[in-house]
Amino acid sequence: MNRLPLYVLLFAAAVVIPAAGQTSAPAAQHAATAAGPSKVAVIAFQAAVSQTNEFQRDFADLQKKYDPKRQQLKTLSDEIDTLSKQLQDQGPQLSEEERISRARTIDDKKKQLDRETQDAQSDFQGDLQQLINRVAQKVGTVMTDYAKKEGYTIVLDAGDQQNATVLYAVPSTDITKAIIDAYNLKSGVPAPPPQSAGQGQPAVDAPQPQPAPAH
Repeated sequence: MNRLPLYVLLFAAAVVIPAAGQTSAPAAQHAATAAGPSKVAVIAFQAAVSQTNEFQRDFADLQKKYDPKRQQLKTLSDEIDTLSKQLQDQGPQLSEEERISRARTIDDKKKQLDRETQDAQSDFQGDLQQLINRVAQKVGTVMTDYAKKEGYTIVLDAGDQQNATVLYAVPSTDITKAIIDAYNLKSGVPAPPPQSAGQGQPAVDAPQPQPAPAH
């Protein structure tokens, strides 16, 4: 059945954050040019957020929080399938009144499922956005401190495929892993256990993490 796209998308087992927010590269480049030669770094900001130990831990907790609701929606969906099959198989033997009554029950349950799925989707997105914003802000601060310490005058987002901020960069300029490692060290959160086989990536449109402004 194709009735539950939101349910399927909402409760997938891992998250992929869409491309990160734009940086103010033109203004930074102008300032750097005026001050002298630039030392440029690139970062895949969405990866730096989603691959931190803290984000992975808290996202796993978020999934656990919504698992009872996922099971509830699945139970209701299975019930609708069973009732629909019974009506289809037994329809010729039922009175017109009984067929109408059963069809009305199925329709009511479908409406209930759609309503509860939408509510769960909204709640999940709200909690996910809060998680992303919280971790992204702290990752942005770590990135800024790291860039200042290492003497970088510009940091560009290499993960922003939509806007093609960076078309080419040598590997030595990529500070993504360095920022992830620095953040994990600062947060003190241990690496989460490996994901179970078969866990996939949801197509949930997660809110976009934004780098914190430079201080």
